[in-house]
Amino acid sequence: MSDKPMSVSAALDEAPLSRFHTRAIFTAGMGFFTDAYDLFIIGTATTLISKEWGLSSAQTGLVNSITLLSAFFGALLFGRIADIIGRKRTYGLEAALMVFGALASAFAPSFIWLLIFRFILGIGVGGDYPMSAVLMTEYSNVKSRGKLVGLVFAMQAIGTVTGYIVALALLSANVHPDMAWRIMLGFGAIPAAGVIYLRRKMPESPRYLERVEGRSAEAATAIEKYSDGVVVASVQQGKQARITLKQFLSNRKYLLYLLGTAGSWFVFDYAYYGNSVSAPLIVKSVLGKSGAHVLTEAIALQLIVFSVFAIPGYYLAANYMDRIGHRRLQLIGFFFMGLAFLLIGVIPHITTEVTPFLLLFGISYFFAEFGPNETTFVLAGEVFPTSMRSTGHGISAGIAKFGAFLGVYLFPIIKSHFGVSGALEFSFGMALIGILLTLLLPEPAGKSLDELSGEEAIASAEAIVRSAEVKVTRL
Repeated sequence: MSDKPMSVSAALDEAPLSRFHTRAIFTAGMGFFTDAYDLFIIGTATTLISKEWGLSSAQTGLVNSITLLSAFFGALLFGRIADIIGRKRTYGLEAALMVFGALASAFAPSFIWLLIFRFILGIGVGGDYPMSAVLMTEYSNVKSRGKLVGLVFAMQAIGTVTGYIVALALLSANVHPDMAWRIMLGFGAIPAAGVIYLRRKMPESPRYLERVEGRSAEAATAIEKYSDGVVVASVQQGKQARITLKQFLSNRKYLLYLLGTAGSWFVFDYAYYGNSVSAPLIVKSVLGKSGAHVLTEAIALQLIVFSVFAIPGYYLAANYMDRIGHRRLQLIGFFFMGLAFLLIGVIPHITTEVTPFLLLFGISYFFAEFGPNETTFVLAGEVFPTSMRSTGHGISAGIAKFGAFLGVYLFPIIKSHFGVSGALEFSFGMALIGILLTLLLPEPAGKSLDELSGEEAIASAEAIVRSAEVKVTRL
């Protein structure tokens, strides 16, 4: 790091990778582990619930997607709250909702109550999206920001795999279906409780304290202690850069960025969640079998595909994002993911051939992870100013989760009319739209958060105004 006096933001930008980054990754990542588990386990659970309760396909689709719909509201709500009252005060609120929602879902006595409890769970899940992303973004340095935030997102892989393992263990042990799905849903409360504990020990975001609250001394002290002396900053006044929601929504640059982050994330989540939550249904249809054992076989195959193709994609994206470019990687991922969807749709009879289908389906998974699934999460936390960073990410994540809701709810309907091929062809169209929307965004790799958002200009303008106000007062 430089020997010259630096603000907290500048010191964080230049900080070498250290143990405090690892602690921040784990703290933020546990929230995302929980989000992933809760969102993806429902696809397996409802295959049991629908038989147990005699649900129609429409009711099953609603159970699968209701959490994603409420995540839309949760991301908007908590994203805004975190910019108003601070990150730390918001840390545990969304996790508490996840604990309650998971436990209550496990004891749901009926279809209606399950919908209500999953809706509450979704508010917490949605709220954790901006918190997990912004938390890590604001602790990251410039050189490795994509890697650090990407590793937080990669906890989604572990959460998803955990869901498959829990489901396989319960089904293989011949646990009664009514008990099995309840354990699947209730298990999500355990990591969510861990999130509450971990985040209580984490200090307020130093960038937020400095840029938004103007509490530079407190920010410098907090980060020096949390980083064990790795990050040492000087107290510099006049660095506040606060903008209002009205200014944010009337700024052409930020609106274009918002269209790029929210729009590309929306079309991606439509395709990704529609396919992923319905994956057991897709694989079962390709296997062309019936019987109680087929669900276990389908989940096992899906676990193999996810482990072979998706997991490497997550971690390769995190490791190479800063070299390739965050926006560039999103473009690459959209293109090849969409191409895999198109090939599944146009190659005759491929959905009746298990091995070729799983190969292409796996390739689509790889480029989803080595691309927009990870980069949409990262980009939405980089391009907005500190005082609106959580709000901007929350709007983007919320709109994305609405797209996921539509994908999960509509996928079985589209599949019933046009088959698996037709549903994936539609996902190809979404990938093309994602490419176009990504072009609205700047390339954040190698740039500071202040440079990307224009905060230095905002801070300088505010400093001039404050200086003028002081002079007028003295006169």
